[in-house]
Amino acid sequence: MESAILVGTHALDELRELATSAGARIIDEVIQHRDRPDPATFIGKGKVEELHEEVVVEGVDVVIFDDELSPGQAKNLEEALDTKVVDRTALILDIFARRARSKEGKLQVELAQLEYRLPRLAGYRDYLSRLGGGIGTRGPGETKLEMDRRQIRHRISTLKREIEQIRKHRQLHRERRRREHLPLVSLVGYTNAGKSTLFRSLSKENTLVSKRLFSTLDTLIRRIQLGQNFPILISDTVGFIRKLPHQLVSAFRATLEEVVESDLILHVIDVSDPDHDEKRAVVLRVLEEIGARNHSMLTVFNKMDLVADLDYTLSDGIYVSAITGEGLDVLVNEIVREVGLHSCSV
Repeated sequence: MESAILVGTHALDELRELATSAGARIIDEVIQHRDRPDPATFIGKGKVEELHEEVVVEGVDVVIFDDELSPGQAKNLEEALDTKVVDRTALILDIFARRARSKEGKLQVELAQLEYRLPRLAGYRDYLSRLGGGIGTRGPGETKLEMDRRQIRHRISTLKREIEQIRKHRQLHRERRRREHLPLVSLVGYTNAGKSTLFRSLSKENTLVSKRLFSTLDTLIRRIQLGQNFPILISDTVGFIRKLPHQLVSAFRATLEEVVESDLILHVIDVSDPDHDEKRAVVLRVLEEIGARNHSMLTVFNKMDLVADLDYTLSDGIYVSAITGEGLDVLVNEIVREVGLHSCSV
């Protein structure tokens, strides 16, 4: 495990979870309150000097920032701290690289990584040669991302063509589903909200369920039967997160089209999370970015079994526990009603 110091301007709970998921051993957490980031080093010269002293004393392998750094900031910090510097975007991309399993997932992650690294190529190559990889340098592609700008641009074009072929293939599948008149219900939500557990409960399928961030990268679509005779398709896709790298949203657009094309969206929220209102807003912003904000949507408050005194009057959402099954019958009835209304209006 690489030893790491986390740096940010606010609470670092989520960054800590991300860093741990990437295999870091947290040495310290540094919060620097500033009205605006320092244009040269993000945290200012004095804080950089303090950080460098700690890096030397503790023998720190990597310093991880909770925001995206500009290429100039990253280069300046690498030189001043004399250790590897990784920002939030590179960290999330690194986790995606480790989680990708399907060919499509690997192509999408590699594309996002290359588009992120292209303007940072000089600094990236410096620390890759000096420090030999690790967090922020991993990738699923055969190239291992050690290329010059011309090669990277060529690889980006190749990846986009391959992903476009996958997108066309998905479109053919969607057209076939339309001919079969099967409505598509898509699960969306903040990462770790319990989407995969709910998917498994509704589909009765033994899919991967994990407390790890981004345990689901590849869209799963299954045909299930609701009630006595109501077949639908249900899909589970990648979870969203605060400051989701725009490179990922762009690269995964072919995957996220399943959400855009769905007849009903189930927005799954972890009601036991004290920050669930903020995370709900994050998901809605991503849905707006991909063009799905105005779709028919049911809000599903999951993990109700973890909240002792739940006030059901605070929201018009549906409360369930995907683990215990409580509330699922109500959810199923509401899905049937909503999809039926949508079918009648088409």
